Amino acid sequence: MTLNYSLKTAIAGLKTNKSRSALTILGIVIGITAIMMVMSLGQGAQDLILGQIQSIGSKVVAVVPGRQPKGMMDALATFTDSLKNKDLEALSSKANAPYATKIMPLVFGSELAIFENQSYRPTVFGVTDFFAKIYDVYPEQGRNFTEEEVQSFGDVTIIGSKVKEELFGNSDAMNQKIKIKGRNFRVIGVLAKKGQSSFINFDTVVIIPYTTAQQYIFGIKYFNRLVVEVDSEANIEKTVSDVKRTLRDSHNITDPDKDDFFIETQADAIKTVGTITNVLTLFLAAVAAISLVVGGVGIMNIMLVSVTERTREIGLRKSLGATRQNILTQFLLEAVALTATGGIIGIALGSFLSFLISFVLSNILSVNWQFTFPFSAALLGIAVSAVIGLIFGIYPARQAAKKSPMEALRYE
Repeated sequence: MTLNYSLKTAIAGLKTNKSRSALTILGIVIGITAIMMVMSLGQGAQDLILGQIQSIGSKVVAVVPGRQPKGMMDALATFTDSLKNKDLEALSSKANAPYATKIMPLVFGSELAIFENQSYRPTVFGVTDFFAKIYDVYPEQGRNFTEEEVQSFGDVTIIGSKVKEELFGNSDAMNQKIKIKGRNFRVIGVLAKKGQSSFINFDTVVIIPYTTAQQYIFGIKYFNRLVVEVDSEANIEKTVSDVKRTLRDSHNITDPDKDDFFIETQADAIKTVGTITNVLTLFLAAVAAISLVVGGVGIMNIMLVSVTERTREIGLRKSLGATRQNILTQFLLEAVALTATGGIIGIALGSFLSFLISFVLSNILSVNWQFTFPFSAALLGIAVSAVIGLIFGIYPARQAAKKSPMEALRYE
């Protein structure tokens, strides 16, 4: 008996009870669907985060206050006041950081903005005029503030499109004054609708000079970040070393293990994000794979029931010359056919749902999310499905092959 004939016989056997076959593969379908969605959405999330990091610019490094977090409990360590104006002045000296072309202090927080009887709580960013170049955001209306306005604690602001909509509606916001913490700020620019970029939603921000933000809005004398632009990518490592040396001198630190700051580069961020997202994706895929094992057990149970129900059929085939190997092959092929079919359906369903979620995120929620078809997960899904069919189909197939023709024919 040829393999082709055994396959046709197996498919015919499955077709005799379509509803049972469909329910049998349900566990496999769910498992493969879950794996496809986890892998696809995991890759989409990784691409989104890496895109946010890369959008800042490859020649930019960030100096963050506090010790570098090594776990969840260290996250609060970054909220410190270790970066002061003396550090900004030291890093601005070409003698200390010769390859740094621009240094931008950054402070931020959430405050209530008011215009007449309308109010909205945006994120207030205190920066210099250099923010536009770093984040590639420029006013659609109006202008950026000047260095003179930064040094003179200017009461000027650039607002995001959402802030403009909430406070001014369809009215013109230019040269109007909004109140933040009792202080009036003249609107000199309105950003185009941009959404999330570099981990900042620029539609919901109010941007003011950092000097004004420190003095009148947050009442602080430290910075939340120092953003440094390097003249070329080749000098990033040298600049990182210069920044560390300068800040250690400024903070009287002799032991690097006691640094009260750390530096983030794009390469470091990309490596960290890639590691985290890959581990999370694999972990979730492993959890989803448990349903494949459950589905395999279900297939074994159903195949055992099928063997019992088809005892007379097995006896008849053996009496007509079918060997134990023929019966074993037939039932193994039935199990593999069930799991492979479940795998194909799971891949199609998982891809469709992933595409649907990506479409909703990108078109309805305005998140820069790209659909990714995980070819590796699809190939793995088919392979795993077939292997599960073999593993969990062996026992029922052997039980069928061992039946005696005479006893099988007498079975009622």
